[in-house]
Amino acid sequence: MSEFDEKVTQIYPMVPIRDVVVFPYMMVPFVIGRQSSVQALDKALQLDKKIYLATQRDASQDEPEADDIYEVGTVANIVQSLKLPDGNIKVLVEGLRRARTVRVEEINGCLQAEVKFEPMAKISQAKINLLNKKLTALFEEFAKLNPNVNYETIVQAARTADAERLADTIAANLPISVEEKQSLLEISDPVEGMKKICEFIEIEIEKIKMDKSIQGRVRRGMEKAQREYYLNEKIKAIQGELGRSEKDEIEELKKKAEEADLTEDANEKVMSEIQRLEQMPPMSAETTVSRTYIDWLLAMPWSKKSREIKSISRAEQILDEDHYGLEKVKERILEFLAVRQLSSKTQQGSILCFIGPPGVGKTSLGRSIARATGRKFVRLSLGGVRDEAEIRGHRRTYIGALPGQIIQMMKKAGTKNPVFLMDEVDKMSMDFRGDPSAALMEVLDPEHNKNFVDHYLDTEFDLSNVMFICTGNVLHTIPRPLQDRMEVIHISGYTELEKLNIAQQYLVSKQVKQQGLKPKFIEFTDEGIYEIIRSYTRESGVRNLEREIASVCRKIARKVVTARSNKEHFGQTVINAEKVQELLGVQKFRKQLAAKSNEVGLATGLAWTEVGGEVLQTEATTMEGKGDLLLTGKLGDVMQESAKAALSFVRSHSARYGLEKDFHKLLDMHVHVPEGAIPKDGPSAGITMGTSIVSALTGIPVRCDVAMTGEITLRGKVLAIGGLKEKILAARRAEIEEIIIPEENEKDLKDIPESVLESVKIHLVETMDEVLKIALERPVGQKDGDEFLEKQQLPQKIDEGDRPGVH
Repeated sequence: MSEFDEKVTQIYPMVPIRDVVVFPYMMVPFVIGRQSSVQALDKALQLDKKIYLATQRDASQDEPEADDIYEVGTVANIVQSLKLPDGNIKVLVEGLRRARTVRVEEINGCLQAEVKFEPMAKISQAKINLLNKKLTALFEEFAKLNPNVNYETIVQAARTADAERLADTIAANLPISVEEKQSLLEISDPVEGMKKICEFIEIEIEKIKMDKSIQGRVRRGMEKAQREYYLNEKIKAIQGELGRSEKDEIEELKKKAEEADLTEDANEKVMSEIQRLEQMPPMSAETTVSRTYIDWLLAMPWSKKSREIKSISRAEQILDEDHYGLEKVKERILEFLAVRQLSSKTQQGSILCFIGPPGVGKTSLGRSIARATGRKFVRLSLGGVRDEAEIRGHRRTYIGALPGQIIQMMKKAGTKNPVFLMDEVDKMSMDFRGDPSAALMEVLDPEHNKNFVDHYLDTEFDLSNVMFICTGNVLHTIPRPLQDRMEVIHISGYTELEKLNIAQQYLVSKQVKQQGLKPKFIEFTDEGIYEIIRSYTRESGVRNLEREIASVCRKIARKVVTARSNKEHFGQTVINAEKVQELLGVQKFRKQLAAKSNEVGLATGLAWTEVGGEVLQTEATTMEGKGDLLLTGKLGDVMQESAKAALSFVRSHSARYGLEKDFHKLLDMHVHVPEGAIPKDGPSAGITMGTSIVSALTGIPVRCDVAMTGEITLRGKVLAIGGLKEKILAARRAEIEEIIIPEENEKDLKDIPESVLESVKIHLVETMDEVLKIALERPVGQKDGDEFLEKQQLPQKIDEGDRPGVH
C-alpha cells in the first residue's frame, strides 16, 4: 500500500505556519519558535521526517485552535533543521503532497493531525499539453515584466511532463496574497488549478501594464524639475484608474454641509470654499488651510440645542445640594428659570457676574446652574489674557490661524445654549496686541451678541442663547463699559457659622471619601472645625479650610494604614480642638484682637481686602516740629489723601476741640498703620485716622472696644463705604463689641446674618462729631486740652511768650 494512499488516513505531527503557504515540490525555509511546534518537529525527526504543514487563518494568534487553521495543507519532508542561539529552530522543508485535515488533537503538548489525501484526477494528455503551453507562455511574459520572479525555476519545472508539479511551482512563485495562494492549494484538480493560475497571472500582467501606462502618461505631462508635481499627477492617475477621486471627498463635504443646517451666510461661505478646494492641487499647503476652515464651519453648533430643564423645584433642590447659603444668587437663578417657563419665546441670554473673594463658590455655582438647567457647561479662564485674538480669533491670512476661545468653547459644548463660565474676568490686561476686555463687550452685550463675528470664521454666529456667567474677585479692575453689560451679584465672605455648616455638610464628607477613609475612622466636632477656621485659616471662602480638613484626614489615614500593617485595631478618632492642634501643629494665625486697653492716639479701623475683612490699628502721635505730616505703613495715594483731609478737618475745627489755631506750627504729626509691609489703600479709613489724630492732640484715649469705618470729608461728613459685611465679620472675630458705620450704609445691614448683628452694637453716624462722641473716652473739652498740652511741655513762642494749646 502506498504511503499516500487516498483511501486511508494518515497521522502526522502538525505545525501551524504563518504568512506562508507550502505547495508540493516547493522548498521552503522558515523558523519554528512555539513550544508545541518544536515538539512536533522533534517527533517528526524521530519518526520518518514527515510533517504536516497548514496555514493559520490569522497570523497574529500565538496558540491557534483547529478552527483557526485552514483545512487543506501539505505533507512535507524535513530536509534540514538548525537550532538557533535564541532557542528557535530554522527548518528547510520540501512539499510532498497536499492533504485535507480530518481531525486535529493535542497529545503531550504536541499537535497531531489525521489527514486524507485528495484523489488524483484523470486528465487528458492533449488538454494538459495545451494548458502547459498557455501557462508557460503567460508566465514567461509575466517574468519579463516583473524582474523579481525566479524564471529559471519555472523553466526547469516546465521541462517535466508533470502538470501538477508545473502548476504548484508557478503558484508558489506568484506575488499574490496568502489567501489567494491557499485557494490555489485547495484545488486538487490540476486542470482547474492551471486555469485559476492563468487568471491570476493575467491580472498581475494587467496591473503591471496599467502601472507602466500611468507612469508613462504622467512622465509625458511632467516638467523635468517638478518631482512634487509628478507625484501629485501619479496619485491622480492611480485614483482615476481605481474609480476613486477627490470628487468623493468633495461630495462628502457637500453632504455634510446640507446636514449641518447652516445659516444662509455660513452655507454660502462653505459652498464657496468647497468650490475653491475642488480646484486646488491636493498636496498644496492652501488645501490644508481651506479644509480646516470648512471643518470648523461644519463643526459649529449652528442650530443644535440642549433640552432645557425648566423645573424650578428641581433646580432649587440641586442648588441647595451643591451650595450652602448664597440666597441672592439662588433667587436670581430661580427667577431666570421662572421667566423661561412663562415665556418660551425669550431668546435673550442672561449675563451674570459673580464678584466675591476667593473660595466662596463662584466657579462651582456655574456648574450647578448648568446641572440645574440641563445645559452643557464650558469654562474659559481669562486670567492673564492679553491678546484680543484670544477672544475674536485670528484672520485666516495668518499662518496657523485659529478661531478665538469663544468659538472654540462653543464647538466643545456642541450646543448653542450652554452655560458659559468666564472665570477671573477681573484679571485681564492689555498690551500691544489689543484689549481683550473691549473685544468681550460684543460677546457680553445681549443686544448685539446675536451677530457675533469671529475673525477666523468671518461669519455671524448667534450667542444670544448662551447663558454667560463671569466671575471675579474685585469689580474696580473690570472696565466700566463691560460692567454695564453684566448683572453684578456680590457674593460676600462666609461667617464662621456658615463655614461650620459648609464643612459639616460638604467638605468633611468629601475629603473623608477622597482620602480613602470611612466615617467609622474619623469624626469632626464643631469645636474642631471652629479651631481650624480660627487658628489655621484666614479667608472669606472655604478653600483653605478644605485643605486643612484634607490634611487632618491624611494624617488619620496614615495612622489607619500603620495600625493595619501592625495588625492592630483602629477605632474612631474624634477631631476636637486639642486633636486639631496635635495634628496640624503650631497655629498659623494668631487671633486678631483689638487693643486690650484704651490708649491715646490708637484707633481701631476696619478694612476690606480681596480675601475678606481685616481689623486695622491706626496710630497717631505728635512731636516737636514744624507742622509736618508724616504717613507710614505703605499707604496708597487714596489713603494718604484721607489722612490729609482728616488733619485739615481737625485744623479747621481746632477751636471746637480746644486747640490753638496755630498748634500745627510747632507740632509734627505722625500717622502710622501697623503691619507696614502690607500695602493699604482706600478712603474708608478716613474717620479712623481723624479719630486717632484728635485723640493724639487732645490726650483723650480712644475706646478699645469700638471699631469704625467710613470716609471723611473736609466738612466732617461721613460717607458710605463698601465691603460692610466682611468688615463687620472681621470686627466680630476680633471680639469688638461696638462698630461705627456711615448712616448711608444702613441699607447694607440687611445682607448681614441676624446672628452676627445680635452680637455687636452698630452705631450709624453722619458727622465726625458723632464719631468722636462714641469713640473717645470722654467728650472733648477745653480742660482736657489744657491738661494734655501741659503734659506735652511744648516750647514757648519767643515773640509772644505764650505756649500753644487750649485756652
